Amino acid sequence: VQLQASGGGLVQPGESLRLSCAASGLTLDYYSAGWFRQAPGKERVFVAETSRSDDSTYYADSVKGRFTISRDNAKNTVYLQMNSLKPEDTAVYYCAGRRPTSGYDYWGQGTQVTVSS
Repeated sequence: VQLQASGGGLVQPGESLRLSCAASGLTLDYYSAGWFRQAPGKERVFVAETSRSDDSTYYADSVKGRFTISRDNAKNTVYLQMNSLKPEDTAVYYCAGRRPTSGYDYWGQGTQVTVSS
């Protein structure tokens, strides 16, 4: 199983980025998928999830209204559209997958997002 995250980069405050997470070795349609992030010197924290259990999406309060998680099951890929980026969004972003009744079992390698003027 492999989750390949991509799409990170350096942007200015207020700009947008879209992260992608391509899965291989598992069928994302059967899994919940999420994004987490880890800022320098801080713990990894939850950002967003698209749930397979109830087909709902969930977001951390800090990103609600700015970030959107989505999935394309035909491409076996999950996305994170990030708008109105702020310097405090700077972090390494990780995608992850889990079975509907378990914790996150599968993790990608991370992609760096830097928001700076």
